[in-house]
Amino acid sequence: MAGRRTTQAAAIDDVPTPGRSVDGQLCFAVYSAAHAFGRAYRALLTAHDLTYPQYLVLLVLWEQEGLTVKEIGTKLFLDSGTLTPLLKRLEASGHVRRARDRADERQVSIFLTPKGRELEGRMDCVPGLAGALTGMSEDGRQALLDSLVMLRGALHDNVAGTTAASTVSEPYEDWKKAASR
Repeated sequence: MAGRRTTQAAAIDDVPTPGRSVDGQLCFAVYSAAHAFGRAYRALLTAHDLTYPQYLVLLVLWEQEGLTVKEIGTKLFLDSGTLTPLLKRLEASGHVRRARDRADERQVSIFLTPKGRELEGRMDCVPGLAGALTGMSEDGRQALLDSLVMLRGALHDNVAGTTAASTVSEPYEDWKKAASR
């Protein structure tokens, strides 16, 4: 444990003092890029009467249908309170159907309907169109994707745990003191 704290403290020591400009914040760059992607996808998905979160659910099901609500939520980092209404709207629009597990009535699995399967072929162009809107090369987009997946994993590992406050707060307090000198 002591080695871990030392590593974290060293990592915190290497962090530069944050600037006051919003444009200099990594979190804002990620947030605003996500917002811009949302607008881009909205333009691409409106013709199909889909929202971006609904599209993500369909992407997961096109890869593997019959997943439980919990499994879909895990893949998309969504809780059941967010996912359940989304799935109900997809069911109402005829894209998916929900089925209770006979062995465990509490488990609900999600399956594509013929309409949901048919939509997959018409949506094949969406990732390429969205990628083209970035103005980045395919290699550049892949490098960015790899970096963002790594970032997401690091943040999840370092913050999402129940001990996140204790493992981050002490080195952070040391960093704050050093930064204020």
